[in-house]
Amino acid sequence: MKRSLFLAALATLTSGAALAQSSVTVYGRLNESVERQKDGDTSITALQNNASRIGFKGTEDLGGGLKASFLIEHGFNADTGAASGGAAGFWGRESWVALSGNFGRVRLGNMGPTAAYFATADYISMHNHDTGTSSDAFYLYPGNTKNMIAYNSPNFGGVTIDAQLGLAENTQTRKTYVLAANYVGGPLHLGATYVAAPTGAFAPPANDKATEFGLRALYEMGPFTVGAYYVNNKFEDGLGNNLKRNAYRLSGMYTMGASEFHVNFGAAGAMKGNGATVVDKANQFTLGYNYNLSKRTKVYGFYTQVNNKGDAVTGGDYYVSTPGTKFSSFAVGVRHNF
Repeated sequence: MKRSLFLAALATLTSGAALAQSSVTVYGRLNESVERQKDGDTSITALQNNASRIGFKGTEDLGGGLKASFLIEHGFNADTGAASGGAAGFWGRESWVALSGNFGRVRLGNMGPTAAYFATADYISMHNHDTGTSSDAFYLYPGNTKNMIAYNSPNFGGVTIDAQLGLAENTQTRKTYVLAANYVGGPLHLGATYVAAPTGAFAPPANDKATEFGLRALYEMGPFTVGAYYVNNKFEDGLGNNLKRNAYRLSGMYTMGASEFHVNFGAAGAMKGNGATVVDKANQFTLGYNYNLSKRTKVYGFYTQVNNKGDAVTGGDYYVSTPGTKFSSFAVGVRHNF
């Protein structure tokens, strides 16, 4: 009798332990396109990777409304099999652990792009998920999103708040501060963002100060979706040079059955400092078509062009290797999520 009771108790404890284990999901995306690209006078045919990735995420219910969760995500070039991100590391896309409950969610780790990016540039980039050669050429990604403490608030009548603090540690003298507010009310989606940070990769040295203000709106009207963002960037390089720039982007989508028709236009104003133009203005437009074979798989095509005015910046920031030239790409591709 005692043995039976012992075995029953052991079975109960084992069952409870199994229920408490993390539920782990393997997910990812492979996105490849064949493209005819033209950079100034140079043309090539290329197999283009579009932010392919694999990741693992999990959640454990701790009871009382408290949950633990994690996410680790690796980027790779599906055309070669090589890891993408360079010095960013194997889990360079994202890697964090979190606790969540009625208070919201607190995450520690590498967040990928900031909450400001997700509330503006990423939110309205619908045609190819802001990846590859048709991605937004003008969003500047200020700040450091590694070594970050992040908080996501509960939903307050459609409003959610994201606050992030990127620690300087040993590589930078400035911390990264991010605040983003998002509102969803039926078909209307609004966002506002603020970033105070080191300049990041755009305008070295990386310890210089950058600020960013952003606004975003998106509206759904049956088969039509329209969106727009506006971003103001400022840089202080510590040498008396104060640089300013405005950028905006408009996007539209029309859905008809499994088909999606996309158009977007973006423009970056001239970056000026102390009365002089440091980087000239540029614009970008994209026409795209997606056909959804299933919820996970689509085929698509697009044409994108970046028109660099005057002496627009070189080195790939606006997709060109020679100042004042154009970059364009005609692409057909396949994307599969798993």
